[in-house]
Amino acid sequence: MAEHRSMQRAALLDAARSLLSEGGTEALTFPALAERTGLARSSVYEYFRSRAAVVEELCAVDFPVWAAEVEAAMAAVDGAEAKVEAYVRAQLALVGDRRHRAVVAISASELDAGAREKIRAAHGGLVAMIVEALREMGHAEPRLAAMLVQGVVDSAVRRIELGVEEPSVVAEAAVGMVLRGVRR
Repeated sequence: MAEHRSMQRAALLDAARSLLSEGGTEALTFPALAERTGLARSSVYEYFRSRAAVVEELCAVDFPVWAAEVEAAMAAVDGAEAKVEAYVRAQLALVGDRRHRAVVAISASELDAGAREKIRAAHGGLVAMIVEALREMGHAEPRLAAMLVQGVVDSAVRRIELGVEEPSVVAEAAVGMVLRGVRR
């Protein structure tokens, strides 16, 4: 029974990712989740009490995976500057991933204060990954610099999603801006 519930919950989360990825937060409805998974709408409520609960669970499941990919990219290179570059490139490479599109859609949605705080905390953990590299580069305010670097990444993500420029062009511009900005 527990295994069945776990599989159903995973199917609901996968359906939620798809819905968010395809249609944003408006597409994430319990009737749509029920249709995608073949469950009765009332059954969806057995797993999640609200849309916000679905969103919170997605963040709890997907954000650590996303962060681990960024962390692995940083661990694969040597030197503080290379780590900062890997941090930017890894996040921009994830833009096309369904998990990323879901997280972006989630961040635009109307969430309760608890859900927003969990997202902020997860995002803060991501930003914390480059603080030490920035400290090694001699920044007096490495946490502030990390937040500003993330601002460039967030802007580049939005630009890639618009589809005006090629993602590689946006990535090169973002990496160039960040590296010129963080060098002493």
